[in-house]
Amino acid sequence: MATLEISTENFEKTIADNDIVLVDFWADWCQPCKRFGPIFEKESEEHSEIVFAKLDTDQNQELSAALGIEGIPTLMAFREGVLVFNQAGALPGPALKEVVDAVKGLDMEAVHAEVAKLQAQQDGEQPQA
Repeated sequence: MATLEISTENFEKTIADNDIVLVDFWADWCQPCKRFGPIFEKESEEHSEIVFAKLDTDQNQELSAALGIEGIPTLMAFREGVLVFNQAGALPGPALKEVVDAVKGLDMEAVHAEVAKLQAQQDGEQPQA
């Protein structure tokens, strides 16, 4: 599957509607982004079950800021709507393959349990009104 261009308008829906989504945050002027692009595209062709999406940070500045993107390229991986990987910097092909394999191999019951536990802790720390 080829990479999918996404934007602020369809970012959340793309994450929610797909089991695994890898998002490459990039910009046209970014040389490391240009080097990573073909690596990302090649990996997308090997994994039709995964959505490989590209988000132009210049065209989606508000979303990029909200997600804490400070350097590009940044790769984020979502599994069942949960952010499970977030790293700035262009990855070489073998490292991207490792990320894909790791995300596919996650025990999502354990991940969701940990997310729920962290959420409960945060909720418990909220001051009472």
